[in-house]
Amino acid sequence: MTTLSSEVIRAGAPIGAARAAMILVHGRGASAEGMLGLADAFDANDVAYVAPQARSGSWYPYSFMAPISQNEPYLSAALKTLSGVVEDLERQGMPSERIVLLGFSQGACLALEFAARNARRFGGVVALSGGLIGPEGTPRNYTGSLVDTPIFLGCSDVDSHIPLARVQESTVVLTKLGGNVIEKIYPGMAHTIVQDEVDHVKKILQGVVSPTNR
Repeated sequence: MTTLSSEVIRAGAPIGAARAAMILVHGRGASAEGMLGLADAFDANDVAYVAPQARSGSWYPYSFMAPISQNEPYLSAALKTLSGVVEDLERQGMPSERIVLLGFSQGACLALEFAARNARRFGGVVALSGGLIGPEGTPRNYTGSLVDTPIFLGCSDVDSHIPLARVQESTVVLTKLGGNVIEKIYPGMAHTIVQDEVDHVKKILQGVVSPTNR
């Protein structure tokens, strides 16, 4: 595990030797180091794992369902952080179609919002207990195309933090943006990550092929 800067840490394969890269975005009150621990479950040693750390342990102060203005300027700063991580990976030779964005809870919301606002072909987008950001009725006038990016949304039907309707809305929006979306709702599940979700992530990682393996 290596410190890249005061805000980003990494594990796994070196970028130059990696088949793919995964950006792991932690939830409220969690840590980048904790998210990197999740990487062990994916059994992919040829993947470079990169995890940014929110300075205060939270990407934005209020609920992801609050008016967007209430979460500014923190939300814009968080999105800029993800943009910087993606750009850094691209500068090192890792194209976006080999970059997988994965977040849990608040991190899942941030990853989805980033992908929607910066639509292009990614290696994958994974939201574990999350949805697009903003209150009910937020205009979803995103531009660009996700170009058949594999997207997985997994959530409980009774999650006290993530309304089921928002997960379903996110599926519709991301599908219209050109994403290849799988939505999986787990009856009665706690606000956590289960093995079936891990298995879906493994499939997405397995689908990301480096140029030398084509």
